[in-house]
Amino acid sequence: MQQETLENQRKDFAHNWVSTSRFIWFCQVFLVIAFVLGGCYSLYTNRYKGHPKVNVPENTLYNPKYK
Repeated sequence: MQQETLENQRKDFAHNWVSTSRFIWFCQVFLVIAFVLGGCYSLYTNRYKGHPKVNVPENTLYNPKYK
């Protein structure tokens, strides 16, 4: 009975602090990478497409042209 308890404690998540901290560290790294890639993808899909073609009246230019 004691032997079974010791074997289960070695495999248990709560009793092995080394594997627990390693698992939490990998989860943090995965989440940071996921957020960075998600943000990059969002910036790429909503990027600035360039200057639109806007008709500007000639009388509002820096050097206006009057009729």
